Amino acid sequence: MERKRSRVFLAGVGFCLALCVLTPPPLQAADMIQVKGSDSEVNLVQSLAEAFMKKNPGVNIAVTGGGSGTGIAALINKKTDIANSSRDMNSKEEEAARKAGVTPFRVVFATDGISAIVHPENPVSKLTLEQLGKIFKGDITNWKEVGGRDMKISLYGRQSNSGTFVFFREFVVKADYSPHKKAMNGNAQIVEGIQRDKAGIGYVAVGYVVSEKGEVKPGVKVLNIAKNAQAEAFSPAKIENVMSGDYPISRPLNQYLAGKPSGKLLEFIKFELSPEGQEIVRQKGFFPVQPKWVEFNQKQGVM
Repeated sequence: MERKRSRVFLAGVGFCLALCVLTPPPLQAADMIQVKGSDSEVNLVQSLAEAFMKKNPGVNIAVTGGGSGTGIAALINKKTDIANSSRDMNSKEEEAARKAGVTPFRVVFATDGISAIVHPENPVSKLTLEQLGKIFKGDITNWKEVGGRDMKISLYGRQSNSGTFVFFREFVVKADYSPHKKAMNGNAQIVEGIQRDKAGIGYVAVGYVVSEKGEVKPGVKVLNIAKNAQAEAFSPAKIENVMSGDYPISRPLNQYLAGKPSGKLLEFIKFELSPEGQEIVRQKGFFPVQPKWVEFNQKQGVM
């Protein structure tokens, strides 16, 4: 009787071992990548993630927006693997990360030309940086002051958790925004607002209004911007203007990680920076990493 029980027990063990061999292991936590943050980057990174997952069936990547500030906060609180950010981390965030035991690791994966957009029926086609800044701080309030019609200017911008909100304020406005600026949830909402408002002006990431071929989205006009009154005005719709720096409102698009990546995280970053990844960047209307940031990424050891 004891021998029979032993044989039954051994048979059961053998069956369990066979199941372990034949059944694939569950998806490991390391194969689930969370990405949170910038609304300007969310669609682009989603496309990059989909292409990477197609090549790596065992990896799942979840990409959500919410703004650069939201992504950086999630990284500090260890709630995400990658924080998409269209601006640099600030000193307060760096200090909070240090206290949380997180060492932010920066990667630049694309280039953006922030685009000032108006309704197609607006006759104004170009502005200087100074004029654009004065419009958004409320010093210029009528289109006739910059060569347009006698029409009160209607302002569209982002909410304060947006990296684009911060970058545009610091680089262009150089002061507080006008209290009359409408705070929109995302780039797409600004585009929709301008399409309906003949007196409107807004700022958005270039990928939301310009295609890979340099074609502008119907219903909006992208303004040419000059560095000053004596300089030539350039359009962000042309890649050569942004890559050369002639268009004055370009910026690197960042991703922050908690320390130098490894494993599938590193593979994903390298894919984004590969020729295939950079081609997807172009297909989504953004621009490849500028040479100075290619050198930065090389020093970071991710290329």
